[in-house]
Parts: sequence; structure tokens; C-alpha cells
Amino acid sequence: VNCTTPANYFHALRRQLRRNFRKPLVVMTPKSLLRHKACVSDLADMGPGTTFHRLLDERDTKVNHGKAKQIVLCSGKVYYDLAAARDEASAWDIEILRVEQLYPFPSKAVREILEKTPKANIVWCQEEPKNMGAWFSVRDYIQWTLDTIKAKNNEVSYIGRSPDASPATGYAKRHQLEQQEIINE
Repeated sequence: VNCTTPANYFHALRRQLRRNFRKPLVVMTPKSLLRHKACVSDLADMGPGTTFHRLLDERDTKVNHGKAKQIVLCSGKVYYDLAAARDEASAWDIEILRVEQLYPFPSKAVREILEKTPKANIVWCQEEPKNMGAWFSVRDYIQWTLDTIKAKNNEVSYIGRSPDASPATGYAKRHQLEQQEIINE
């Protein structure tokens, strides 16, 4: 899992403990989200009747649900950068979906949203280099989902850093420049 809200992180841990079987849980959540002003949850999101969400759709935004020209699938903290840039540009025809559980991939939840917008371009965005993030593990699942709904544009594109031998550039300025290029794209 790569949780982007405190409530979802809480529910992932809770679900792990409450299951009647044991299965490894790998959690990839960066420390920077602990200080991020947009990464908050209401107490009600952790209350009775609430559960872990394998996919988070956008709520409380001006996004034209069902009329999006582009759907961006992502995982982790890159969502907050993408959402801030989209909101600043008032690009309400771009919908961002957060894949909170990478495996097993939430194909059913993704399909329900993609069926509502069959003409949208589908993009996977990650801030990690292409060979280090989730791209290689999710691309076939996304493609299979697009094939099952017979979407008009049935190919998923990749936006992110090119393959690299190291996870970071080592220079803060260069990292910020690369991050801004990803967000702009």
C-alpha cells in the first residue's frame, strides 16, 4: 500500500490486524506527508462504518466527473503536487485517481470510474524513475482493465522520470526541476 491520507493508513493497519489470516503488508509512505498541509483526515473518516479504500477518487473538487479528458492514475505523495498544479491552472477536465493499494490491484474500482469516461486519455504518473516505481507492476493491470471496458483510447501512457541507476539525482535543484517537468507534463 502507498497511503495518501492518515485515515487510509489507519485502516490499512487496522485491516491487517483484524484479518483472520496473516499476509505480509508492505507499506510505502513517505515521511514528508506527515508535515504536508493537505494530507489530513477528519476523525469521522476513522470512525464506525469506515474502511480502507484501495482507490481514492477525487472529492470536494470542481473536477468534471464523467467528462474528464484525461485521467491520471498515481500513487503516493505525487498526488498532492498534481492536484495543486491542476487546481492552480483550473484544469477541471483532469481527474486524478490515487491507487492506494498496488497489489492486489483494484481493477474493479478503477473499471467503475473508467467506464464513466471512456474517451479520456489514461496516464500513470510517478515521481520515481521508471524502473523503480510502481509502473512495471501496475501497467499490465491498467491495460487489462482498459481492454475489458473497450475504452475508445485503450492505451495507458507513462509520465515520470526516465529509468535510472539511482533513486535520486543528488542535487536538490535538479530534483525540483525534474519534479516540475513531471507535474507540467
